[in-house]
Amino acid sequence: MPIHYRNSPVGEPFLFDSIGCGWSQDRVLRPKGFPLYHYLQTEKGRGTVKIQGAEYVLNEGEGLLISPYLHHSYARDTEEWLTAFATFTGTIHSSIEKMVGNKPVVFIEKEQGAVIGALINEIMDNWDVLSADTRALSLKCYGLLMHFTSSRHTRALTDEPLYLRYVAPVIKEIETRYNTELTVQELSGRVYVTPQYLSRLFRRFLGCSVYEYLTTFRINKARELLVCNPRMEVQQIAGEAGFSDASHFIAMFKKVTGVTPLEFRRLN
Repeated sequence: MPIHYRNSPVGEPFLFDSIGCGWSQDRVLRPKGFPLYHYLQTEKGRGTVKIQGAEYVLNEGEGLLISPYLHHSYARDTEEWLTAFATFTGTIHSSIEKMVGNKPVVFIEKEQGAVIGALINEIMDNWDVLSADTRALSLKCYGLLMHFTSSRHTRALTDEPLYLRYVAPVIKEIETRYNTELTVQELSGRVYVTPQYLSRLFRRFLGCSVYEYLTTFRINKARELLVCNPRMEVQQIAGEAGFSDASHFIAMFKKVTGVTPLEFRRLN
């Protein structure tokens, strides 16, 4: 029953917070849902998933992508229920909602599930190598997420010249200097384009503006600090994450996560 958890800070657009396969699935009840996008797929047997009053039966090869904070539960229908699963985080994990067309639940049929299952198994088999190269792991995560979109022809970001020339260097700058007074004007100037054009490129490739990416990256850093440093004051966390004003930080944190920093700390 292999399972792997993220062992590095959130510093890439998309990452697996956890991933596993061959899992002997027990009954799960989450009245407040799960804080991240969560994919569950049947490998063997059958299980039933209930999500806010709706019921889904997952036969072998079928799966569900469930949005954050949706009340749900699941239980096996057969004596043995083996599952594969993945949970998704990243500096722009909030853009997954747009990627999947704002659908709270995405049902995956057997044909597509076979492709996703094979990808999960490949990632699990190569975890030691991929976990040491977070950029490569992020691309694998992005590739898996593409199977939940309506597009079957999305190119990998590494094949996009505009992404490599303008977006990737800005992402690196944000990852390095997120806790300083960065502005979109300054970031766009570093790649010699206008702020408007840079934001259009970010929306094209990542589903968000430069400002949204920077804000979400800072919020994710704050989430790490809240969990890993339980005695650190919220005001100090705000500063460490790149917010100069604690009140603005609290407002933005709630806007992105749906809860206040202290509520998030209690939940985690």
